[in-house]
Amino acid sequence: MLAERYDELCRRLAVRLGSKEAARETLHETWLHLRSGNDPGEVQRPFGYLLRTALNVAISRERTEQRRNKRLEVVDMLELADPAPGPEREAEARRQVEFLEQVLRELTPRRRAILLASRIEGVPLRRIAEHLGLSQRFVEMELKAALEYCAQRFSKKITRRFGPRSKETSS
Repeated sequence: MLAERYDELCRRLAVRLGSKEAARETLHETWLHLRSGNDPGEVQRPFGYLLRTALNVAISRERTEQRRNKRLEVVDMLELADPAPGPEREAEARRQVEFLEQVLRELTPRRRAILLASRIEGVPLRRIAEHLGLSQRFVEMELKAALEYCAQRFSKKITRRFGPRSKETSS
């Protein structure tokens, strides 16, 4: 009966399942299910029985797919990296902070004050110059010297954002 009324079963299932492809897959699984030896005995309305069996197969497949997707979501969530730093990263960060404090202590008091005011507190160079009674150009040179010293101590290369290149870096 499934083969005889395949087109009609497929059309009805497609309406209920939302696609012809899903209907075809469901009918194929239904055929496999019926061949597996589940003898229903005498069926009074074979077409209705086939349709109900196919719908049950589709529901079962949908539930299985949902469970599989939920498991995959859980697995994906478990594989996410923990954003919190581990003990090694925390220890390294503490060492870097201690080293930075040491490097800042090595600067002259004026360079340290200019660096901290400019980079930590965000004070404009013009205001730093006014506060210290210096020219803005001198404050810029002191800030540059402080940054170069810190970069050297941290074995880092300075990335210049503006101004002409120094003689050491120009080609």
